[in-house]
Amino acid sequence: MIKMLARYHKIFFFIFTVFLLFFIGILYYLSLPFKSKSVVYIPQGSVSKIIASLGKEGYQVSNIDAFVLRFLGQAQAGWIQIGEENLTRIDFLRKLTTAKAALESITLIPGETTLVFFRQLATQLNLNEDKLLSEYKKRTPYLEGMFYPETYKIPKGINEAFLVELLLSYSKNYSQQASQKIFGEFNEKKWHQYVITASIIQKEAASNEEMPLVASVIYNRLKIGMKLQMDGTLNYGLFSHTRITPERIRTDESFYNTYKFEGLPREAVCNVSLNAIRAAIFPAKTNYLYFMRDKSTGKHIFSSNLNDHNKAVEAQRGK
Repeated sequence: MIKMLARYHKIFFFIFTVFLLFFIGILYYLSLPFKSKSVVYIPQGSVSKIIASLGKEGYQVSNIDAFVLRFLGQAQAGWIQIGEENLTRIDFLRKLTTAKAALESITLIPGETTLVFFRQLATQLNLNEDKLLSEYKKRTPYLEGMFYPETYKIPKGINEAFLVELLLSYSKNYSQQASQKIFGEFNEKKWHQYVITASIIQKEAASNEEMPLVASVIYNRLKIGMKLQMDGTLNYGLFSHTRITPERIRTDESFYNTYKFEGLPREAVCNVSLNAIRAAIFPAKTNYLYFMRDKSTGKHIFSSNLNDHNKAVEAQRGK
């Protein structure tokens, strides 16, 4: 009996020692410094899914973190405002269950250029405009037209790299879904070519209803080798809201100047709505070659020949 008790005592002592060492090891592990971004995105789902998502984002996490996170409670889904970038591992895990980021709304309107949008973001979110542009150039080969006009909920404290990545990811996903519905596939180069045409439509059309008509003018001119000669193409970049003058048309040597150069610009003029893209893909069937704005209605008067167009111009001069 005494031998048996001594044996049980040894087994108990061994188990206790192992448990104590394990507990001390976990405490040490959780007290180690942990570097985090100030803002973290946590997906909806299980702890395993959260840990996997953090791993993909470059965080050094393990099954121990998953175990502790289950013990601490339910992690908050969405944008988490961590705040500090240097903290302990247990502080990081605790913040995942208690903190939630304050969100701020930013709106990209259809027809706005990326440079003007970045200027807006820099002011509203206290970010660096040059860094936004630099991060954008790292992630896409196109100068313009890569963002989908939308009202976005952005966490305060987000940095330039993460913000650009977020906007591009959302916009690409939206483009993929739209292209799948229309074409049954997504070809990025083909889609962006439509975005280029759509950007001119977006700048020129007075309404969504006019977009297919403006598209028909663009395609009709291209078909006969006629220059587009559209003011909207010169509202690129920081010239987004600049009035186009005869002097500007004479002096602008960029590929956006469709008064000087034939065909479409090699880059989009602005960021575009799905309505503009649909108009570029499905233009109205017309023989229109000209259009001009009616001062009294704000809409455009479309003409098939220069004579009718000149008459419309003369009529507007009298108003």
